[in-house]
Amino acid sequence: MSDGVYNIMIIGSGPAGLTAAIYASRAQLGPVVFEGTEPGGQLTATMEIENFPGFPDGLKGEDLMQSFRRQAERFGARIIPKTIEKVDLLERPFRAWDGDGQLYRSHAVIIATGSSYKWLGLDSEQKLLGHGVSFCATCDGYFFREKEIAVVGGGDTAMEEALFLARLGSKVTVIHRRNQFRASKIMGDRVMEHPKIGVKWNSSVEEILGDPETTGVTGVRIRNTSTHEEEVVPCAGLFVAIGRSPNTAMFQGVLDMDRNGYLVTGPGNAGTSIEGVFACGEAQDNTYRQAITSAGSGAMAAIDAERWLAEIEVI
Repeated sequence: MSDGVYNIMIIGSGPAGLTAAIYASRAQLGPVVFEGTEPGGQLTATMEIENFPGFPDGLKGEDLMQSFRRQAERFGARIIPKTIEKVDLLERPFRAWDGDGQLYRSHAVIIATGSSYKWLGLDSEQKLLGHGVSFCATCDGYFFREKEIAVVGGGDTAMEEALFLARLGSKVTVIHRRNQFRASKIMGDRVMEHPKIGVKWNSSVEEILGDPETTGVTGVRIRNTSTHEEEVVPCAGLFVAIGRSPNTAMFQGVLDMDRNGYLVTGPGNAGTSIEGVFACGEAQDNTYRQAITSAGSGAMAAIDAERWLAEIEVI
């Protein structure tokens, strides 16, 4: 930092943000990282990770993110436990303000604000998160091999989750509040034709059953929205697939986004529609949404930022 201006400001502290911090700090760029409302990102709520390379025995999401953080700090990244709530990206140096009104300035900005799952809004959902309740089949489906599984949702994501889980579980039940899917016809047909997948139409989840300390999820109590009758669907895992939203609201009207609010980057780089502003992780990825791909895009953003700073002769 010189004259009160950081070389790189990183907004977000998940796998993307902290990987960007590792790369930027090793390049002697002295990055500052703003943790946001969820330090370490959504991965900290994952009880067991078995698909991150280098950890053959698996580990907790919180432990993995603590390792990311220690590595970034080891090379000199400054991590601030604040949330950026306002930015001005129209002039350089770029400016940002935290929730207390504190101003920060930087020559480059890396946006790693991630995305947020849409919740059912049940107390039992919060209680059993990581104990049978999940939002990611590719992340957690392996834990439910040969077990009964339920998926909530009716869009393409829910169909993809159900089809993936049908390879692992003994039975998959899709729970949807309407009488037809919102998904594309081809995806809906694949689900309907799969021998291991059944559908509960016109149904809403009223409660997730189980105990986080002993049994984990044991089933879900659903209510038919037409008849108001209730029943229990046995399952060991419940995957909520009712959508997610990128955390990009404060960049609306400033940076180019797709119709779902994901920041547009590339092709082949992390640059956004404003020079010197880069994006990585789930703020710009609506396809893969994995810790490993977020980390990879964080490395891309830091490398691109370093090259850009060299081009404008800041470093």
